[in-house]
Amino acid sequence: MLGEEARMLLGFFPNSSPSSSQVKAAYKKKAWETHPDRFPLSQRSLAESNFKLISEAYTCLQSGSGVSRQVSASGTNSWVVRSGVPRAHGGRRNHALIGIPFLFIVLGTVALGGSSATRAYRRQKEAYPSHNPFLP
Repeated sequence: MLGEEARMLLGFFPNSSPSSSQVKAAYKKKAWETHPDRFPLSQRSLAESNFKLISEAYTCLQSGSGVSRQVSASGTNSWVVRSGVPRAHGGRRNHALIGIPFLFIVLGTVALGGSSATRAYRRQKEAYPSHNPFLP
C-alpha cells in the first residue's frame, strides 16, 4: 500500500506527514467505525474488507512500510525488513542457559520446602501422638 493511499484511508491529506500519535488516534477512530462486529451479517463481508484496509494503512504509516534504512558504523547502507517480534541477544540460541538457573531454583525450593515440611510433621507427630491406627 502506498503512503498517500494509507493517509487518505485514515483521513489525512495526501501529502501530509502525521505523527505516530495522530496516526494511532485516526486508526482507533476508523477501526471503531468499520469494525465488522458492529454490522449485520449481510454487510459483514464489506466491513471486514474495509477493516483490513484500515489495518494495513495503519501498519504502513506506523512502521514506514516495514522497511527502514540503517547506516552501519562502517558507513555502508543496509536495508532492514522488520517482521514479527524483535529478538534480544540473538533470539533462542541461549534458551538452555536461561532454563538451567530456573530449574535449579524450582528444584531447590521443592527440596528445601519438602525437608522443612517433613521436619515439621515429625515434630508435630512427637508432640501430639495419634491413637488412631489408620493415621501414619
